[in-house]
Amino acid sequence: MQRPSLYFADEHELFRQSVRQFIETEVVPHTDAWETNRRIPVSIFRRMGELGYLGLPFAEAFGGVNANFWYSVVFLEELARCGMGGFATAVSVHEYMAINHIAKAGSYELKQRYLVPAIAGEKVAALAITEPDAGSDVSAIRTTAVRTDTGDSFIVNGAKTFISNGTYGDFVTLVVRTGEAGAGSGGISLLVVELDSPGITRTKLNKLGWHSSDTAEIRFDDVRVPATNLIGQENKGFYYLMESLQLERLVASVMAVSGAQRALDWTLDYLNEREAFGKKIGKFQAIRHKIADVATEIEMARQFVYHTCWLYTQGEVVVKECSMAKLATSEMQKRVVDTCLQFFGGYGYMEDYPIARAYRDARVGTIAGGSSEIMREIIARIVIDAVAYKPVYEGASGRS
Repeated sequence: MQRPSLYFADEHELFRQSVRQFIETEVVPHTDAWETNRRIPVSIFRRMGELGYLGLPFAEAFGGVNANFWYSVVFLEELARCGMGGFATAVSVHEYMAINHIAKAGSYELKQRYLVPAIAGEKVAALAITEPDAGSDVSAIRTTAVRTDTGDSFIVNGAKTFISNGTYGDFVTLVVRTGEAGAGSGGISLLVVELDSPGITRTKLNKLGWHSSDTAEIRFDDVRVPATNLIGQENKGFYYLMESLQLERLVASVMAVSGAQRALDWTLDYLNEREAFGKKIGKFQAIRHKIADVATEIEMARQFVYHTCWLYTQGEVVVKECSMAKLATSEMQKRVVDTCLQFFGGYGYMEDYPIARAYRDARVGTIAGGSSEIMREIIARIVIDAVAYKPVYEGASGRS
């Protein structure tokens, strides 16, 4: 499909071709194995590191590419086309969520120790926010990090859950409480923690979908972490998170649209192959009109997401737009995949068809990265209560 020149230049399309070839030749053939094993081999991260895919938004000084944000949009769209929501999630969490904080607010030492090998694919990263008793309410987290008497370390205690890359990952960007219990959002910090540290217990979770990715519950029992592993300023972690959550939701929106388009593409192929009552089922008016609705939904969502990406590249504060995009695209993908599966009939319910996997994988989209209910509340605060948001990171944006 021809992309609008307003957003993509020729070099972006050349990049798209290279990523698509990589996905089709080095990822898709392993779908069954990775889904069955419920994990992604470290070797594929290393391969993506070699190709520069894991360093697209990061500085060249740390092994990155320093490419403009539209390269990331292309990369994310092609990731979602692989047909494995778990694989796409694992990679996007690693690159755009877990190490994003280190790149933006971490010390030079942290960047050398963690950002550089993560960009190279030599270390896999996770981001741990959610807790068993604190999901969307980040200010209510209970995992604590208490400085030792000498001040050179933190002692971490608590638990995190639903952590992508948490089972087999190498390190985690961990959200902890460093302030007083009643400090709320003002007492939260970010730490980089090695996942093989003494006192850490990882339990792999069994998920409905996203089978190719690993998701863990992680316990921290008197885990000692060097104070130099603090990202940015102590007790400022909540504000760093609020800034980066917009990127996370924009990433999810890009992949939701591409995932919905992939489901439609599979369906169109099937409609042109399958016959009933002596003709291709794509010739039945009821189906044709429903497909027209689906295609319209996808295209409307795509254009809004592209517009939001453009605002992001201009340095705009896009809390409202990212929340709207996340809400609209995740709900849209869920509807689209459900509709598409219907046209496969009984075959759509069989694991031999990728639409079945897409159905399982799409369901979590309205939950992960901020539920639809939370998105609606954020939007309502901005629209009804006139709540305004300001940038946290100096110069924070996707400006290119």
